[in-house]
Amino acid sequence: MSVVPYPPEFAERYRAAGYWRGETFGGMLRERAAAHGDRVALVGGGERVTYRELDERADGLAAGLVGLGIGAGDRVVVQLPNRISFYEVCFALFRIGALPVFALPAHRSSEISYFCEFTEAAAYVIPDVNDGFDHRRIAEGLKVPHVIVDGDPGEHVSLDSLRGKPADIPGPAPSDVAFLQLSGGSTGLPKLIPRTHDDYIYSFRASAEICGLDETSVYLCALPAGHNFPMSSPGVFGTLYAGGRAVLAPHPGPDTCFPLIEAEGVTITGLVPPLALLWVEAARRTEHDLSSLRVLQVGGAKLSEEAARRVSPALGCALQQVFGMAEGLVNYTRFDDPEETVVTTQGTPISPDDEILIVDDSGSPVAPGETGHLLTRGPYTIRGYYRAEEHNATAFTPDGFYRTGDIVRRTPTGHLVVEGRAKDQINRGGEKIAAEEVENHLLAHPAVHDVSVVAIPDAYLGERSCAHVVTRSPVRVPELKAFLRERGLADYKIPDRIEFVETLPTTAVGKISKVRLRER
Repeated sequence: MSVVPYPPEFAERYRAAGYWRGETFGGMLRERAAAHGDRVALVGGGERVTYRELDERADGLAAGLVGLGIGAGDRVVVQLPNRISFYEVCFALFRIGALPVFALPAHRSSEISYFCEFTEAAAYVIPDVNDGFDHRRIAEGLKVPHVIVDGDPGEHVSLDSLRGKPADIPGPAPSDVAFLQLSGGSTGLPKLIPRTHDDYIYSFRASAEICGLDETSVYLCALPAGHNFPMSSPGVFGTLYAGGRAVLAPHPGPDTCFPLIEAEGVTITGLVPPLALLWVEAARRTEHDLSSLRVLQVGGAKLSEEAARRVSPALGCALQQVFGMAEGLVNYTRFDDPEETVVTTQGTPISPDDEILIVDDSGSPVAPGETGHLLTRGPYTIRGYYRAEEHNATAFTPDGFYRTGDIVRRTPTGHLVVEGRAKDQINRGGEKIAAEEVENHLLAHPAVHDVSVVAIPDAYLGERSCAHVVTRSPVRVPELKAFLRERGLADYKIPDRIEFVETLPTTAVGKISKVRLRER
């Protein structure tokens, strides 16, 4: 089975509770266009687009995509940066019931070829050149029917050429899958996460309510638009649901974002911890007026208590910690939480029906306040990855709880504190790196005999990656890094540090001991 559905009794419960209201992305935009037609919805690249214009552009693109042969259920890999066309394409695909597969701008041929082949993608949507990289180079070796380019298409299809007249296209059902999101990935290339219209709209509608968004809110999308965090927590989609305005930053650094905050009166934005620290330092010397900013959300990786205490004094706004996952569960600190709670915990779940279990290695519940593995299920947490029956058998319990891989404890007030990761995954400033994937690439080099990649603590990024390499012939660090880039590995996955060792430590049963490597 490609997609594991919610059990009927749970779906009925979530509808009865009002979490699932029978909304779709296409219908949501149509309603907002009717209610806020002339209000600016998106700002980016020197352009301002109203709700009505966004709705009309989505309709026109939907007709063009249908004319290209793309229909309901087709998968389309979307790798666009923070620009208005990202949302035009998304809503066009939502309108026809095709499924965006959200790749990130940093992904290269290794990841993109996998996404296209695994999903049997009908199309691949890219910019021509972004940040000096020509994405059309990736398209050259892909076996995908259509490559659609926002910009100079070269030998491919121009996105602008698909902007036709709106046509009457049957839309998807609220219970249908809306898109495929990427997991952080702990066992190689990312798993794909099927999110339905029902569950995802609930998550960002409730997030918008928790974060106090309304028609006056201005959200700055500083992180890559395809990330789950700036999409839905509350993100751009939550902002559009509330009738607010979303501003798209081409880069997340303070040099780009501080002028946008001042010019657009940004009220809320979200960052990963390393960027938050960068902003805190830059705020001390900036001449830009940041007084409109009311909330800085920090998520994607754990924010240390020491760093959390520096946010509000430096930026003059409230800190909101966000702990969640693309698979579903999202936690927020609330604005009425005591300051000590905000700086020392990662919040409480969105929904009263978010079920939380904290268990020991054997699966038994731990005592209150004790640390254990986090399991969860609820009205916006998936029941299985896309086309991953074997993996689902271990990632989910028989009764549908998702094993998150996070090690947490719960305070007496119900707030979660994240203590670490159980899975062999490196969280490099919010970018998740599967050690196994990098190891497999390194093992392809003729000079490499064995390798183990582990996380090492870093004061700035939280974790960096270190590859311990056993060689069979001499090789230099720059050669290995160049080799990985040539294989199309994203830059953030290139090991920050490579150490040559004679042997790798092993456990009593002969497995490589990553615990001992980390201790080094």
